Amino acid sequence: MSDAIANQAPQQIKRPGKLAAALQKPGFMCGLIIIGISILLASAPSVFAPYDPNFINYTAVRQAPSWQHPFGTDLLGRDTFSRVIWAYSVNMQMAFLATIFALLIGVVVGALVGYYRGIADMIFGRVVDAVITFPFLVLVIAVVAVLGPGLVNMYIAITLVGWVYYARLMRAEVISQMGNDYASAGIVMGYSDRRIIFRHLLPNAITPIIVYWMTDMALAILLGSSLGYLGLGAQPPQAEWGVLIAEGRNFITTAWWLSLMPGIAIVLTGLGFSLIGDGLADLLRPRG
Repeated sequence: MSDAIANQAPQQIKRPGKLAAALQKPGFMCGLIIIGISILLASAPSVFAPYDPNFINYTAVRQAPSWQHPFGTDLLGRDTFSRVIWAYSVNMQMAFLATIFALLIGVVVGALVGYYRGIADMIFGRVVDAVITFPFLVLVIAVVAVLGPGLVNMYIAITLVGWVYYARLMRAEVISQMGNDYASAGIVMGYSDRRIIFRHLLPNAITPIIVYWMTDMALAILLGSSLGYLGLGAQPPQAEWGVLIAEGRNFITTAWWLSLMPGIAIVLTGLGFSLIGDGLADLLRPRG
């Protein structure tokens, strides 16, 4: 009996796939839950907000949090909880629109520069040097100051500056992928440059870009809220977290809920994107 057991072939140990392993990580799951709830609130704020975010009630000015108003009321008696909920629509929009165009432009430019190199690489290097010399926020504020305050101009400003960082990362990844055998084989087989770049190099180089995009969306919310706080982003009476914090900055000791509640929303949403980015880094990382 013992010999028969000893002669049996050892069973192969099944290891969980990358997706299953990622879903087992508490951080990644927390990030998915936070962003899932954020998208739900942004998609249907009227379902979850108990009041009109712009309804003025002078009889309920700066009331502390209560059962009737869980986040208190603001300087005009508007329900802070409803305004924070409605702000999800604007801030989640910021996270996507402020980064998607920079992502697309940067990926295409970085892939072309990394593949062709030469004079295009030299020009791109000078552009990168000029952009990274100045702090990102300072450049965005300068562009918004020229174009004028507002969400659309903010998206344009972030795109004009932010694409450089995506292109820089994509260029480095494409150059790294060019050293692999499949890229050399495509050139030897006579494939067109477009096929090599977009069908072979780009899919293999996109992983760090996706991870960076998740982190960048968290930064876009922080940046958009900062510009709203400074009066360069969303404009009152529109409900936006930065605008809400700015409205309560002079009452931080007497009406602390005015700035605290939208600040918590910013932190939680940014944390959600960061946790998803960390999880995607493990999920998309190639096996050794």
